[in-house]
Amino acid sequence: MARINLLPWRAERRKQRQKEFSILLGLSALGAVLLSFLMVGYYKAQISGQNERNQYLTDQISQVQKQIDEIKLLDEKKAKLLARKEIIEKLQANRSQMVHLFDSLVRTIPDGVILTSIKQDEDTLTLEGRAQSNARVSTYMRNLEGSGWMTKPDLSIIEAKGEDKALPNMFKLSVKLSNPNAPKDEDGDGVPDAPAAAPAGVAPAGSAPAAAPATPTDTAPAAAPVKQGAAS
Repeated sequence: MARINLLPWRAERRKQRQKEFSILLGLSALGAVLLSFLMVGYYKAQISGQNERNQYLTDQISQVQKQIDEIKLLDEKKAKLLARKEIIEKLQANRSQMVHLFDSLVRTIPDGVILTSIKQDEDTLTLEGRAQSNARVSTYMRNLEGSGWMTKPDLSIIEAKGEDKALPNMFKLSVKLSNPNAPKDEDGDGVPDAPAAAPAGVAPAGSAPAAAPATPTDTAPAAAPVKQGAAS
């Protein structure tokens, strides 16, 4: 015998499906919330780690900057010490320069020339004086050039002026001071070059020259030989 269900099964099924849909929707929302919490926690941890790394880098940069500042101070002290060392070396090299300079001024001035004024500005020496003629001034300039302690003579003024008939020409010239004994820096590295070894038989620069061999005119004449048979 056939059975007929007269109950509202469709409404019951619909309610069941709605209930299942609500449960699934709630589970999905809960999963989304949990997933969002996990993602937020992960990114927060990443941000916190990056901030810690940034802080570490900042601290290291601060320490390196302090070291750089200390190095700059040391470089400044080094530059000052090198400047003092250079000044001391210059003073040591030019210690006897003034003595040689005045000696050269006396030795190089020719007859017919007198000096009236001497002025020094660092390594430039200005000489003023009077001369008998232009040729005397030219001779004086050549003597200065060959002295070794003064170079590059430059004549700025020479004219006949004054009532002095013996020395009618007034001149003014400038020379550069030089020290032939000072260490040279030909390679331009800022360090004086080491003196080259002097060849055998050559005296080093600055040493006293060896005594010249006696010439025949300096020695006493030899005694004349005695002839045999001369009367005593």
